Amino acid sequence: MTSEQSQEYDDAMVSLLEQVWGDGFLSPGGPDEIRMIVDGIELSGKTVLDIGCGTGGIGQFLAESFNPEQIVGVDVDPGLIERASNRAKQMDLGERLRFECVVPGPLPFEEGSFDVVFSKDAMIHIGDKEALFEDIFRVLAPGGVLAACDWMSSTEGPFSAELEKYIELEDLGFGMGSPARYRKAMAEAGFNDIQMTDRNAWYKPLVSKECEALSGPLYERLVKTVGQEFVDHSIDVWHALKVVVDRGELRPNHMRARKPAL
Repeated sequence: MTSEQSQEYDDAMVSLLEQVWGDGFLSPGGPDEIRMIVDGIELSGKTVLDIGCGTGGIGQFLAESFNPEQIVGVDVDPGLIERASNRAKQMDLGERLRFECVVPGPLPFEEGSFDVVFSKDAMIHIGDKEALFEDIFRVLAPGGVLAACDWMSSTEGPFSAELEKYIELEDLGFGMGSPARYRKAMAEAGFNDIQMTDRNAWYKPLVSKECEALSGPLYERLVKTVGQEFVDHSIDVWHALKVVVDRGELRPNHMRARKPAL
């Protein structure tokens, strides 16, 4: 698991994202989007790996809603792992939900450790998609399922000036890849039953509402908590995001794939 993240998910960033997207969520969609990603997958009694677990809100939701035997969330940011671990303690979820800070590189788990690998909008930080899916394939048990979502680019490039501007403003080490590259990387890793579901049409009206909320109802509250300079910069980021979503250059996609059974 490699990360190209540059800007940190510090207290200001986390506070802003959670006020826009909900407590424990660092990307859009909330519980409804999580339900869609895992729809039809049997999670009860299963072991689940959450790659890029953030502050642990998704892990908590999965643990409370789907009764897995255990969820292990991993992230490269120690501050996020501390937040996630504190959340698990407060929710009294015990060993059913635990979080580990990992270093960039291969996942620190044995072959076949998990029944399900989940990820929500975190793979964008990992530039080498081919190595990523090879490693996910390795840690999945035979017959195991990958269920994930990520922010993707419509092509492998060169990117437009508008998309380059958004990536520069965001400054989170995005390693953008196209849906075609993701599909090819999963197939080459050995996965079958690969499914991709484009979510650009869903996000278009939502990103407009997010822009309006940042400049309107949320503005004064956010200025008090994270400062005007940071909020104004974030508004610039969101407007740049809206441009590339509206143009169809940034395309959230759900993905589903299975490791063949023995």
